[in-house]
Amino acid sequence: FFTCRSTELSSGINAEYGVRTEYMVDTTSTTGVCAVLVSPDGVDRSLVTRLDAANNYQHTHLVSARVWSAVEESRIFYVSGFMLNYSSEIMAFIGEHAVENNKCFVMNLSAPYLSSLFKRVLPYCDIIIGNNDEAMTLAENFGFSSDLYEVIEKLARLPKKNSRRKRIVIITQQEYPVLVYHDGEIKEYPVISIAPEDIADTNGAGDAFVGGFLASFARDRSLHECVQNGINAAHMILKVPGCTLPERHEK
Repeated sequence: FFTCRSTELSSGINAEYGVRTEYMVDTTSTTGVCAVLVSPDGVDRSLVTRLDAANNYQHTHLVSARVWSAVEESRIFYVSGFMLNYSSEIMAFIGEHAVENNKCFVMNLSAPYLSSLFKRVLPYCDIIIGNNDEAMTLAENFGFSSDLYEVIEKLARLPKKNSRRKRIVIITQQEYPVLVYHDGEIKEYPVISIAPEDIADTNGAGDAFVGGFLASFARDRSLHECVQNGINAAHMILKVPGCTLPERHEK
């Protein structure tokens, strides 16, 4: 996990969960923060992020011997769209490495306001993940129609640098089925129903979906199993405040 942080953040909890972190430390800034307001029923939310130190991540840190060795050892790269705020060049640099070595480059659309910045890095994307609002805003910037199914198919067919991998596009729709484009067709994956009173917080559900999906994808599971694992993870997170992980999750 690469990012830039200030000095006040500890990486101890990441190590406990087996996550290797390679932080760039910026002593002149503060670590980014996120403020979330959630309605009493847990359904509606407002989220504001201040990226702060994350905006200062530098290419020199990425290509340092220790960090670049981690890049060379990796076969899947997951990049948040928020990185487009400050360095699409770094994303493209990793993308070129992925293309040259036939590694998988995964990108999250992350937020509708970022959609106008994606054109530089989309050619590197083997897997695109986002929600319906992000996909439709992206469609407006590309001049696509307002039909979500057409948008997904057109995203999948945009120019791609690595012809050895077929692009996968995954779009979540809150309580509606997850739409997955792969190999020329779109499949629907129903989500797990949940009573409104059981929803503690919708914050983190999208990230949990990505985490569940990639956990299976990294183990070379079928696309169907990867999507189902993403749905299970998102369902679990809906029932807890924030992105709190229980010791064990029972389906």
